[in-house]
Amino acid sequence: MRQRPTPRLVRRIAQPVALASAAIVVLAGCSGGGKADGGSGKARGDKNSEPPSIVVEPGSANAKVPVSRKVTVRAQGGSLSSVEVTSPGPGALSGTWSKGKSVWTSTTPLAPGATYTVKVNGKASGGSNLNKTASFTTEAPKNPVVGEYFPDKGTTVGVAMPVSITFNKPIHDKAAIERKLHVTASPAVEGAWSWMKDRNGKDRIDYRPEKYWKPGTDVTLRMDLAGVNAGGGVYGTQQRVVNFTIGDAVTNTVDVNKKTMTVAKNGRLLRTLKVSSGKKGFETWNGTMVVLSKVPTIRMNSRTVGIFGSEAYNLGSVKWDVQLTPSGTYVHAAPWNAGKFGVVNGSHGCIGMSTADAKWFYEQVHLGDPVTVVHSVDTVAVNNGYGDWNVGWEAWKKGSALD
Repeated sequence: MRQRPTPRLVRRIAQPVALASAAIVVLAGCSGGGKADGGSGKARGDKNSEPPSIVVEPGSANAKVPVSRKVTVRAQGGSLSSVEVTSPGPGALSGTWSKGKSVWTSTTPLAPGATYTVKVNGKASGGSNLNKTASFTTEAPKNPVVGEYFPDKGTTVGVAMPVSITFNKPIHDKAAIERKLHVTASPAVEGAWSWMKDRNGKDRIDYRPEKYWKPGTDVTLRMDLAGVNAGGGVYGTQQRVVNFTIGDAVTNTVDVNKKTMTVAKNGRLLRTLKVSSGKKGFETWNGTMVVLSKVPTIRMNSRTVGIFGSEAYNLGSVKWDVQLTPSGTYVHAAPWNAGKFGVVNGSHGCIGMSTADAKWFYEQVHLGDPVTVVHSVDTVAVNNGYGDWNVGWEAWKKGSALD
């Protein structure tokens, strides 16, 4: 029976990264006069009183830099040969040179909420090398966009788990965001991003390979979104590296005609279980769903999924609950169907088992394991949990904003 979902086991909203610090000394000349400094005999302001150096403005400071500022790099007592000002999110700044290349001034506007690194090389007038590395962070955006991502860092998940990011604000420039999202895997595998709306109408992007991940694969998501212009006046804030691992291939197939579920692990059949599924008008979703969460006990009330009248139910202490969709599809114990397994499909969409079988199944599966239903009707929607695997590979790739 379909039931309002419980919170996923793995959930975290990333926060912006902290400022990387680097010490910057900004040198300024003083008006002359007075005694010589340190008994050197050289008056303040004498061009020979200070050694050649590179000055970067703005320099590192606790205060965040307004985006209206320009970046200025000066070679005192020499000239500049190269200036690079970059941020992982918005990228590199362009700039112009003064005559003699003693000053470089940025021309690209700064992005909000971004950390920039400045790398400078030059030559002193006497021929010695000058170099400097500095960093600064701009003020946070007034209208930030944040992505809630799954799975979480350091987790082990099933072979069907996609990388999924749901944003708290509309993404008008999807290509700009997608360019700054990168997934790598070891062993390497081809994968693709695809955009969709989640069940609440929020912009969401998922990444998956053509086929399930291989067990033991190490996957890394890199989010270089800090300072990225998402359009509509909103900017990204996140700079994240998220590593997770693919566990055993626990694959599960429900045949609603045979009223059975086969459970296999790494290609070896473990058990065939008797099950019930949705009755007419409440058929269990067809296609592949992915385990979202597990709870040992839950209350199932039909009001939470809009079922009233003669079909209403309110069941307390339903045992061994494995959630497959946010719309309320679970695999769970259904002792009230005792004697009917393999005979009657009588639920409101859930997959029922004996209490003993449900407990065994609960102990076998984990977040990200696939449950595929065959010979039913109405294939589960791509955004109803992780229905990603019900979209053909070519169609999936067309969901990218970069194609």
